[in-house]
Amino acid sequence: MTRRVLVTGAGGFIGRVLVSRLLAEGLNGRHIDRIVAADVVVDGLADEDRVQAVPGSIADAGVLEQALAEPIEAVFHLASVPGGAAEKAPDLARRVNLDATVRLLELLRAQAEATGLVARLVFASTVAVYGEALPATVDEDTRCAPALSYGAHKLAAEILIADAARRGWVQACSLRLPGVVARPGDGAGLVSAFMSQLFWKLARGEPVVLPVSADGTAWWISVAACVDNLVHAAGIDTAALGPARVAQMPALHLAMRDVVDALVRAQGEDRYALVRHEPQERVQRLFANYPPLSTPRAEALGFRHDGDADALVRRATARPAKVVKGPAR
Repeated sequence: MTRRVLVTGAGGFIGRVLVSRLLAEGLNGRHIDRIVAADVVVDGLADEDRVQAVPGSIADAGVLEQALAEPIEAVFHLASVPGGAAEKAPDLARRVNLDATVRLLELLRAQAEATGLVARLVFASTVAVYGEALPATVDEDTRCAPALSYGAHKLAAEILIADAARRGWVQACSLRLPGVVARPGDGAGLVSAFMSQLFWKLARGEPVVLPVSADGTAWWISVAACVDNLVHAAGIDTAALGPARVAQMPALHLAMRDVVDALVRAQGEDRYALVRHEPQERVQRLFANYPPLSTPRAEALGFRHDGDADALVRRATARPAKVVKGPAR
């Protein structure tokens, strides 16, 4: 059978890195013949011979149906309307984050029942499911209490995905993502955009104003390590996740000053003078007040963070793996 993989949100920050990785390395040792790349914007993805672009929002009629017109072996479901954008447009966010996930599960169920092919589903969930009132340490049993629509949508999707896995329609892992860096651009719609802008502005020698204090703490992972974990999730025994089929992605617990120090070590002492802190109460509360994160179960399954702040900086700004072009098989 032709090995086909679907990536929703393929044109986004994480999606582009994931597509490049899959083209270059395959999936857990197996060559990929076709990547079905679905997103509103899919221009510029590498290796067009093996990439089948499906342009459009997954919330629009027919987009997911087109993406799953032929059997799919694995799905990386990354598409979403994120935190700040979801607060501003809750109806659109629900259609993309939740309703489209329900439709995706319906289509994967139909595939399983018609062909016997039960797809692997890796769902990009979020630490926003925990909410704002966090305990002294967040662990893999911490109660979820979303404080944003985005977190509520993701938690609801996790539950529906776990039920689909229980019924045998998919083999699923919902992976809760922390702050992933370093996203290019201005991060429109993301209140946490400053976490990535810090990397790129200092790299260009530009001043950066951070809306959080120097001692504000967050959970950090590079896009390279995030993609490592997404790919790893597609190969694990999902029964080891328990009935919830959820894993908390490990992350570094770092203060802003830790990340600035690592950037200075990589780029030069003069970068210190470019950083100014002007804390905003809401941003500080949402994105710079994180306690330590304990993930022993995820680590026992092989999930990993970057290791330290210097590796975070190095991997967050590294170029994607080089793709060797080849014809579709």
